[in-house]
Amino acid sequence: MKDNQKAKITVLSGDYIGPEIMAAGLKVLQAVSQNNEFDYQIKKMPFGGAAIDQVGDPLPKETLTSCQQSDAVLLAAIGGPKWDNAKKRPEAGLLQIRKELGLFANIRPTEISKAMAKFSPIKNEKPVDFVIVRELTSGIYFGKPREKTNAEAFDTMRYKRNEIARITKIAFEMAEKRSKHVTLVDKANVLATSKFWREIVGQIAQNYPDVQYDQSYVDAAAMKIISAPENLT
Repeated sequence: MKDNQKAKITVLSGDYIGPEIMAAGLKVLQAVSQNNEFDYQIKKMPFGGAAIDQVGDPLPKETLTSCQQSDAVLLAAIGGPKWDNAKKRPEAGLLQIRKELGLFANIRPTEISKAMAKFSPIKNEKPVDFVIVRELTSGIYFGKPREKTNAEAFDTMRYKRNEIARITKIAFEMAEKRSKHVTLVDKANVLATSKFWREIVGQIAQNYPDVQYDQSYVDAAAMKIISAPENLT
């Protein structure tokens, strides 16, 4: 972006609590932008259930085009019981926009401040500060074939080597700048895809000798998050 050029931001407020969340977020954006010479312009577009109500599709072509032409996209929350029986649910739009924009990395910081500690189910005397990095554009959400009949239903979980490698590199590069610790959470005792993840992540981990690398089954990891979250930091 050139100097003195406004950043283009597409705003997807979504449904139910979404507009309320977005309104608060835009106030924060305005406040932090006042003193750092960050200038921007906002374009609000329908997405999710709101878009279904307007045009019958959770991700209208105009909304996708606006996102593709923007410097950033702000998304609040979508979906709700109103669209449970819709021909195309709001979540279908979410999966589609991830795929169209190549948004393969879901990065979730998890930090419990002293002020919020009493409201958190994660209780610990030591500081809680870890990041969950999740792959977003492959796996069971996107795998084919999939089918549902009166007698049975099935989904396909599928990953390619490059898909695992690129998200793994992001996790290790983040860890180098933080606590130098990466834990792979999986179900490698049961799933072939998890065994594949362990193989690839283990190979990539060798390129980051200063980062501690370990693995954990997902049920054990869930227990650690609640009982000893400092071990994930």
